[in-house]
Amino acid sequence: MAEISKELANLERVGKLKPEPGTRGEIAGLLASGAERLADARNGGLALSSRFDLAYNAAHAFSLAALRWHGYRSENRYLVFQVLPHTLRLPATTWRVLAKAHEVRNVAEYEGHFDVDATVLRNLIEAAEAVRAAVAALPALPES
Repeated sequence: MAEISKELANLERVGKLKPEPGTRGEIAGLLASGAERLADARNGGLALSSRFDLAYNAAHAFSLAALRWHGYRSENRYLVFQVLPHTLRLPATTWRVLAKAHEVRNVAEYEGHFDVDATVLRNLIEAAEAVRAAVAALPALPES
């Protein structure tokens, strides 16, 4: 596990993150789940809304894996995206794409309005892939 960033420690201090050690198995499961969803999101035979949902959930699984690798859990879905600059050193542009996707997901989920085009989906898939690659490059956690 990497040195805990000052930003993650501050989020723990204010109650936004809860310390909880991640495990190799948990992270492997999140990576496998995300990879399967991301592959399905690329299936042009599916509806755009389904592909978006798959890509969003893949990105969330990868982002959660990064947070768990650092030994934290959050009850806020959005936060796993917001902390990507601190968990994976990804640029703000990546998490902004994922934050926008989270907003779209919430509107679709809670208001029944889905407004996405192929460009938004493509950007989401690219961001999810960037997160996947960064998590895959992390050293393996010690055996628990």
